[in-house]
Amino acid sequence: MSLTNATYATGRRKEAIARVWIQPGDGKMLINKIGIDAYFDRAGLRIIARQPFTVTQTDERFDVTVNIAGGGVSGQAGAIKHGIARALVAYDPAYRAVLKKGGFLTRDSRSVERKKYGRHKARKSTQYSKR
Repeated sequence: MSLTNATYATGRRKEAIARVWIQPGDGKMLINKIGIDAYFDRAGLRIIARQPFTVTQTDERFDVTVNIAGGGVSGQAGAIKHGIARALVAYDPAYRAVLKKGGFLTRDSRSVERKKYGRHKARKSTQYSKR
């Protein structure tokens, strides 16, 4: 897949960063040079990554190439979803309304809370001792 006349966008979720290129094609999706079915073993993650195409009814119209780094598989699927949505808007601004309404263009800023000093985890306190 050559990336001539491709549209580029960046997607982020948790610690994952996805660099996404879309171009007209027959629906192939490569993530770090591996097919999406081999990269995401859970069907739910594949569905999340493909959601922008489902909402805009462009399932088999674009080939997608993704370079992704950081985070876990759930964050990576969310980053790919965000990147694909932004690339679709860059390709055709008519998709913006439906993607914005579905919440695909908003970066999900939730991340893991840091561990605090004197605590077991971010909020879990030490066990109370009555005696």
